[in-house]
Amino acid sequence: MCGRYVSPEESAIEREFTLVGTPATPLFPPSFNVAPTQQVPVIWMREGRRELVGMRFGLIPFFARGEPGQYSTINARVETVRTSPAYRTAWNRGQRCLVIASGFYEWQVVGEGKQPWYVSCADQAVFGFAGLWDRSVPEGREPILSCTIITLPASPFMAQIHNTKLREPAILKRSDQETWLAGTAEEAYACLAPYPDELRSAWPVSKRVNSPRNNDEKLISRSAA
Repeated sequence: MCGRYVSPEESAIEREFTLVGTPATPLFPPSFNVAPTQQVPVIWMREGRRELVGMRFGLIPFFARGEPGQYSTINARVETVRTSPAYRTAWNRGQRCLVIASGFYEWQVVGEGKQPWYVSCADQAVFGFAGLWDRSVPEGREPILSCTIITLPASPFMAQIHNTKLREPAILKRSDQETWLAGTAEEAYACLAPYPDELRSAWPVSKRVNSPRNNDEKLISRSAA
């Protein structure tokens, strides 16, 4: 699963994804401890071009009328994303997006405790998780845009870190981003593969990351603990 990650400053997102026409005042400051229910930067296709928007992290299906369900929807499993009631309509409508990050956290079970690790891509300082989005309208209130990150079975590298649930988020290669956003459903599904282990970087970090109240650059520093 992927429930905590790092999102970069907006200017870095604009450079990486060649976005134009964004607001002069940045809408997305960097965050070193993104947590569920927060507003996060997401790229979707709108009128044939990439657009940066904010969405709630944790998908609320269109039929839920803006009310989060009892089960977590921050992640959608690749095995069931096309059939699960929470996600299948978004999938069938082609509501795919890039959830933007520069790294993420996973917890390794060590003895009787858990050691958090920071994981990033050696070849992409800013990258996109494969995501889905949906629009849900609460009664008498504004529509809510929300998103989920698709997860895969862990690669050998990630299985050593996330050594209980053996899952990892689907990180897209640069060459697959356009297909994910604008390709057919079959073409997009073929992009969902583990990121090459040789292109990953990872190290243990402070347990301060366990609390979403902590949000500073020191969270991604290598820890001896």
